[in-house]
Amino acid sequence: MASAHSEGSSTSLPPLTGGPHRKRLGLVALIATFGGLLFGYDTGVINGALVPMSEELGLNAFTEGVATSSLIFAAAIGAMFGGRLSDGWGRRKTIILLAVLFFVGTLFVVFTPNLAVLVVGRVILGLAVGGASTVVPVFLAELAPYEIRGSLAGRNELMIVTGQLAAFIINAVIGNLYAGADHVWRIMFAICAIPAIALFFGMLRMPESPRWLLEKGRNADALAVLKTVRSEDRAKAEVADLERIAAEERAEGQLGWRAILSNKNLSRILLVGIGLGVAQQLTGINSIMYFGNTVLTESGFEQGAALIANIAPGVIAVVGGIIALAMMDRLDRRKTFAIGLTLTTSCHLLIGVASMVLPAGNPLRPWVILFLVVAFVGSMQTFLNIAVWVYLSEIFPLHMRGVGMGISVFMLWIVNGFLSLYFLSLVDAVGITGTFFLFAAVGALALIFVITQVPETRGRTLEALEEDVTTGAIYTVRGRSPRR
Repeated sequence: MASAHSEGSSTSLPPLTGGPHRKRLGLVALIATFGGLLFGYDTGVINGALVPMSEELGLNAFTEGVATSSLIFAAAIGAMFGGRLSDGWGRRKTIILLAVLFFVGTLFVVFTPNLAVLVVGRVILGLAVGGASTVVPVFLAELAPYEIRGSLAGRNELMIVTGQLAAFIINAVIGNLYAGADHVWRIMFAICAIPAIALFFGMLRMPESPRWLLEKGRNADALAVLKTVRSEDRAKAEVADLERIAAEERAEGQLGWRAILSNKNLSRILLVGIGLGVAQQLTGINSIMYFGNTVLTESGFEQGAALIANIAPGVIAVVGGIIALAMMDRLDRRKTFAIGLTLTTSCHLLIGVASMVLPAGNPLRPWVILFLVVAFVGSMQTFLNIAVWVYLSEIFPLHMRGVGMGISVFMLWIVNGFLSLYFLSLVDAVGITGTFFLFAAVGALALIFVITQVPETRGRTLEALEEDVTTGAIYTVRGRSPRR
């Protein structure tokens, strides 16, 4: 049976050992995750830059939404085409191209004379953000040993929230020190150029994904790369596994879209990926990350105090990310998702109740809502954000990984875009109370989806998962981690 064979392929690998190759793997992960740092900074900087930017460029509520959401909708396109490009051109080269886009987009935004050029710059940044959200996690997952794949691939999400925290801190410092100064928001955006340069030059010295190399028939190159990040016997064993899977796929003659459309199991796993990505966004996490300053102001904080208070969710996001990485390879993915959705839905309900029973003007109101927002972000980051990105990077078979990840993340970004476009209008229409009660209702539905539809992936090699996903055997072990 496929699943039994898959499990055997995991146990036949030599044990993971330490040494220079582990340090090399850590360096590769560090450089690649500068893409996540850029992702986080570029999505988080708008949180504090929006007010001074609007004043200088003469934006209204609608054009503020356009300036914010243009990056998000472009990210959806970048996610779709980034995955396809990385399948054909390579993970490493694609990440280098994304570094160039981050730099060019930053120049457009920093030197923009008007809204039109600003939107062009935000679109370029969005293409880079979307591409990074697809390609970097796949690159890390394909380089990582299965024993530590969760914690290694999850470093990208930790870098994302680190980038957002950096944006919040820089916004607070610059916004309070230079309040009222001209062009202050341009300085906030300009800082993005530094990690873009580091990513570009760093990736020039990094290897290509060994799994991508083998998919292209470059077996010797794949082995050479694996030997730099594994012990020699482990590298040879993993290449043997990869060669066997690739041979079976070539024998079946099914690749890309043809495989997805002709295999109900592949179609099903694609729907799982889409559903999980959409569920993550419908928690409203990015509404807090983009408009947290606005939410806190609406709750009763003064503008300057809101900028400082907004650092708290950023800090807890990083702390939660560190905790998530520590438990990523110890706690089943499905259990992690279920705990996370239970906690975030509870936080939504409590925020709605607090905003309803504590009227405007009550001195406790802003602090209670801040505490609950911090609890929500902490729950989200500890149990959902990192786990979802890791899951999406590992669940799809190699021959559809770029396509599957691209489509799932495309839908994730589309939902994110509509939320960013209409979130402030929703708050205006139904208030904080109604908005968070709505998020709670959606969270309950997402919890049901996870419990009934999402299969387990922890503790499996990508090759073992590939076999079981393709045959549908992965659903026979739903609800528990298969034995290795």
